[in-house]
Amino acid sequence: MQDLPHQYQVNASAELEGNVVLKADELPQLITAPPAEFGGPGDQWSPETLLVSSVVGCLILTFRAMARGSKVPWISLDCTAEGVLDRVESITRFTGFQINAELTIPSGTSEERADRLLHRAEQFCLITNSLKARPQLVSTIRTVD
Repeated sequence: MQDLPHQYQVNASAELEGNVVLKADELPQLITAPPAEFGGPGDQWSPETLLVSSVVGCLILTFRAMARGSKVPWISLDCTAEGVLDRVESITRFTGFQINAELTIPSGTSEERADRLLHRAEQFCLITNSLKARPQLVSTIRTVD
């Protein structure tokens, strides 16, 4: 890992109507639009879906790094995330995130240790630590031979 602080730059452009184009060096551009709930087409990534995907993507990447460092073997981690957008004190914001995670581990691996590591990864995720709303993680550990 590089020394902190890290900086990330994204360029966004739009016209009076239509999509917003997001660009960053060395990355494919993303086309975004408002979600259907805000009058958008509902068939593009939106800032809202990108935020929820950042929460769950960060959890997986944090778990991967922590499992590697702790030498906890695992096979796969499948997550579904839902963000709740609501109005609080006249401000529209995300009030919570629900993450359902299914971690598959090889037989002989401690389910308790793997689950504990998954919950620690949720606590150390830099994206959720940067948000007001804290996620709720519901985990299922599956062992396969």
